[in-house]
Amino acid sequence: MTYVIALPCVDVKDRSCIDECPVDCIYEGRRALYIQPDECVDCGACEPVCPVEAIYFEDDVPAELGDHRGSNADFFDTLGSPGGAGSLGVLDHDSPLVGSLARKAVRS
Repeated sequence: MTYVIALPCVDVKDRSCIDECPVDCIYEGRRALYIQPDECVDCGACEPVCPVEAIYFEDDVPAELGDHRGSNADFFDTLGSPGGAGSLGVLDHDSPLVGSLARKAVRS
């Protein structure tokens, strides 16, 4: 079991969760953040600091948000488990689900 980052993060990427994660398992894609399921220790430190309430325990993601459990897994299909996000920076891809979503309007 692990935590996942769902739809509210897409095109927002606040990154508060990254600062709070004790094991550096939150990776940044082009449009969203993703939790590496094999690296996550299920501490839950990321969940309460997310200002858009995008982080859920994998079995608790509301169905209306889509399959973000699968989306997080898809993001790591080719990346695998690098052992820490900090040294990688922003990765030049997203999961197919996130990539298929319409872009959110940017507020100025």
